[in-house]
Amino acid sequence: MSRWLHHLGVLAARHRRSVVALWVVAILGVVGLDRLVGAEEVDDFSVPGVESATAVDLLDERFPERAGATAMVVFHVEDGAVADHSAAITASVEEIRAMPSVLQVTEPLAGPRSVSADGATAFAAVQLDAPVADLGRDVLEELEATAAPAVEAGVQVELGGELPTVLKERSTGPAEAIGIIAALVILFVAFRSVFAMGLPLVTAVAGLLVGLSSVGLLAGVVEIPSIAPHLGTMIGLGVGIDYALFVLSRHRDNLGAGMGIEESIGRTNATAGQAVVFAGGTVVVAILGLQLAGIPFVAALGWSAALVVAVAVVVAVTLLPAFLALAGTRMAPRPRQLVGEGRAGGWVRWAHWVAHRPWRSAVAATLVLLVLAVPLTDMRLGQADAGTDPESTTHRRAYDMLADGFGDGFNGPLLVVVDLAGADEPDAVLASLGESLGALDGVAAVSPPERNAAGDTAVVTVVPTSKPQDQATTDLVHQLRDAAIPAVVDGTGAEAYVGGPTAGYIDQSDKIAGRLPWFIATVVLLSFVLLTMVFRSVLVPLKAALLNLLSIGAAYGVVVAVFQWGWGRTLIGLDEAVPIASFVPMMMFAILFGLSMDYEVFILSRIREEHLRGHSNIDSVVEGLGATAKVITAAALIMISVFLGFVASDDPVVKMMGVGLATAVAVDATVVRMVLVPATMALVGEANWWLPRWLDRLLPVIDVEGGDDAAVTLEAGAVSPCRPHRHEEGTCPTHGSPRQRSPAPTATSSSA
Repeated sequence: MSRWLHHLGVLAARHRRSVVALWVVAILGVVGLDRLVGAEEVDDFSVPGVESATAVDLLDERFPERAGATAMVVFHVEDGAVADHSAAITASVEEIRAMPSVLQVTEPLAGPRSVSADGATAFAAVQLDAPVADLGRDVLEELEATAAPAVEAGVQVELGGELPTVLKERSTGPAEAIGIIAALVILFVAFRSVFAMGLPLVTAVAGLLVGLSSVGLLAGVVEIPSIAPHLGTMIGLGVGIDYALFVLSRHRDNLGAGMGIEESIGRTNATAGQAVVFAGGTVVVAILGLQLAGIPFVAALGWSAALVVAVAVVVAVTLLPAFLALAGTRMAPRPRQLVGEGRAGGWVRWAHWVAHRPWRSAVAATLVLLVLAVPLTDMRLGQADAGTDPESTTHRRAYDMLADGFGDGFNGPLLVVVDLAGADEPDAVLASLGESLGALDGVAAVSPPERNAAGDTAVVTVVPTSKPQDQATTDLVHQLRDAAIPAVVDGTGAEAYVGGPTAGYIDQSDKIAGRLPWFIATVVLLSFVLLTMVFRSVLVPLKAALLNLLSIGAAYGVVVAVFQWGWGRTLIGLDEAVPIASFVPMMMFAILFGLSMDYEVFILSRIREEHLRGHSNIDSVVEGLGATAKVITAAALIMISVFLGFVASDDPVVKMMGVGLATAVAVDATVVRMVLVPATMALVGEANWWLPRWLDRLLPVIDVEGGDDAAVTLEAGAVSPCRPHRHEEGTCPTHGSPRQRSPAPTATSSSA
């Protein structure tokens, strides 16, 4: 692959204007096509194969009047009673009833069940004829318009329930601007060049435009969740800048060494570009592994994120080389300004200190990670309810009004769908079920059963005493399924299933929790195999896998402490503690696996290169870390800034991803890569590069160092980068000459 990428880089450099023009056309074409035919994102949180899905299927088949989405129209007055405005409220209800997609609407002023005890709040329950995914925002806007008569009479009208909550507008606030500004500052400090500062951002934004527009086109084929573009922006901006930084830093080093522009671009594409392709490919594969969740919603997130990353990789090895050629010698560094492979004395001294005190460094770093990971043991997957959204949104205000007027659990009713087709005494079953469920702790109210026209299916609504996101509600659902309902229906011929949106979210969390360990094990195994092929070693990938687990565990722990325990939540604008969104841990692991591979490959490939030059194990660690630490630090700072920018979002899930990814990158680029990696490599010694001969022959070769193209960059007298174990000791079959070893430099050597 290195030769192919070398030719691609030279071709892009020679035809730079044509390549840029083609990319401009591609960007305009994809963006324009998305505007014309791209579909809107759709939130479909259904989970196949779980009890809540069975309940929905039964309603679809026998009771379609209750199978569609629901909404709550809440009427509230500050002074007096809502009944004083009955005419205006009735007018609004009639407009709701006239909507084509509305099957039925309850009368808000008909009785005590729909009016709060203080008379200030009433609601109309709206039953729609299709799921939220099929209705779309047009129906929500039509529902919003029906509030006009009541509003004109001085009544506050808010929309809550399933439809408005699922279709809520998601805003990231100034996240993109924060990330871009921070990246500009870091890049300028690192490169001291306006051109070098701007190129990574230009290419990242170009890739983001194509990637997000492609996601819009994909939405016409696959149901893409509304949060996907926000996650795509976060990931695409971060990896786009990251990949461009690695390529740009290598090019500047080549120019600083006196290499010609075209040849430098070709060599850069063959080395740093190949590392980008490898790292980006692993990100894509890991994210596509979200298919293992068995949930369409999560799988669609994987498809969209993988598409954005793939575009970022293509941009880095095609458009960026063309821009580098256009910039010419303006990319060349001034003396002592090398960012990439240039030597930074402070980092060499740090690497020397760590490598010569490996036990102390390894123990201290491991303790830090373990302490950060402690909250992980208390992680609770769930779904934040509307009570955590901004008060500026109508569904949050409706949530608060219903909670104040009717209790916390009113916002998360559970639907018990009863199949009476085989029941001998259906009336007795329903009566006993209502009585039994109403007597349970944690149940605030049980509605009278509603039966379909055929009489073979009924729906009983159970209102919990706790909020939808509370652990008590989850416990109640499990109690209903495991004990309370079976105690009533067993032996009667009837079957009952607990469904509704709240039960659906609980099922989603349970299913992901069951799949998460298998997903993590699969990704870790994949990382082990890939790194074994790259570095021709068993212990290096084994350590990398274990360190990845420590790193992600620390990130999970911080997310639990901030969001679930509420530590420092006010600093990020979170009103109350929330459970960890069920798909966030899986998504985080997939993304961070790939990002950590960036740093892993970048550091270890340089350490291996130094080792092949003839340096001792410790000297290789010191020289390799000293040469790469500065660029990794710059890349990590940019990533952290981009991810933290999304903490400004109003959406708790986006905040969660921002905090989690920023923490993980910070931990991975500092504690893991700058302490644990060199410390463990120093402890293991020459065994780092041990690989059984039979395994070496069996594994295919992935050379992220550029193979023979990289060999010419080695100093005279240094060993050519022949792969270990491919030949008898002292003979290189590729070059037909003995392997020569130059004297190992001291740890403070400044030789490249």
